[in-house]
Amino acid sequence: MASRVRIEKMSAEVVDTNPYSRLMALQRMGIVQDYERIREFSVMIVGVGGVGSVAAEMLTRCGIGKLLLYDYDKVELANMNRLFYQPHQAGLSKVEAAADTLRFINPDVIIESYNMNITKVENFPLFMEKIRTGNKNNSGPVDLVLSCVDNFGARMTINTACNELDQTWMESGVSENAVSGHIQLIVPGKTACFACAPPLILASNIDESTLKREGVCAASLPTTMGIVAGFLVQNTLKYLLKFGRVSNYVGYNALEDHFLILTLKPNDDCDDSYCRKRQLEKQLNPIVIEENPQQTITKVVHESNEWGIELVSDSVDDPNENTVDRNRIQLASSSTGTVSLDQVKYQYVPKVKCDPQVEVSDETSAASTKQDDDMSIEDLMAKMKEM
Repeated sequence: MASRVRIEKMSAEVVDTNPYSRLMALQRMGIVQDYERIREFSVMIVGVGGVGSVAAEMLTRCGIGKLLLYDYDKVELANMNRLFYQPHQAGLSKVEAAADTLRFINPDVIIESYNMNITKVENFPLFMEKIRTGNKNNSGPVDLVLSCVDNFGARMTINTACNELDQTWMESGVSENAVSGHIQLIVPGKTACFACAPPLILASNIDESTLKREGVCAASLPTTMGIVAGFLVQNTLKYLLKFGRVSNYVGYNALEDHFLILTLKPNDDCDDSYCRKRQLEKQLNPIVIEENPQQTITKVVHESNEWGIELVSDSVDDPNENTVDRNRIQLASSSTGTVSLDQVKYQYVPKVKCDPQVEVSDETSAASTKQDDDMSIEDLMAKMKEM
């Protein structure tokens, strides 16, 4: 009975009439215009391992309308160093165990689980059909596909399907040593797809299986998995509910707490024919996606400001002044992760202004300056009298 009451309370937390709702508070604070729309969206998650399972739990707690889960592995005791799964679920398929847990957390969410390998030829048409018709009412495409797989073949399968169906999706991954990860938004034709810039070892026609070392398995940290899953779901909510800035690519290095922000453009020579086709479509019919909507700025005026006094900045921006934004000099580096300001060089440095009717070369100007420095005070005063 106590469990039933707990489930009903969790389910009611996303209701706007609940004055203690932490989710609807986002709407009341003006962060999200209509948070309750979250119930209308459907999200497909491919791979419910360390990142995918946590992402599914976060979306369930946020009140997503429908989740479609894809995986073909079983829960093992080796998975207990991650979040979400529990020892008593060992032996179950990951999608079955995930679905049971998620329904207990929030029974309002529609959960569909598919225990299949999407890279198999016989399963690929079924996978594409669910992308095409898997929305909440089974009448149209899903709103977003999240890739949380750990191999190149599955990523390319998702990429192929989404390019063909013109389906927006987000890719994510954690490194083999478990200390770095990334998320990437992929809009077919507008941003780089996964085939536009393949990993170097695969671009060199080397088998992916050669990456695996005998007797060595990939490391796993629940912290890194949780961080990447959090970035992925945060970007998902911003994309679906249209608030904030939807990130194109975010990389995270845990050893140095360094974040890499990139914008990846599509490759004109991409090997995927549907990617090239979508690029042409976007060029002919450009669709503007507002990734950084303008926030409404409220002018602050004192309640009893009878004389209309306002505080303004007394600084004047000099268009000819060379400035460096220190917040933007966080460039990627293979060794240190950052580039110091001493290494920054200007592409163009404007020359000193002078009389346009008199041409002064750099050598003449330098010689004149040096000559003035060597003159005594008496000579300078005599020179000024002659002017």
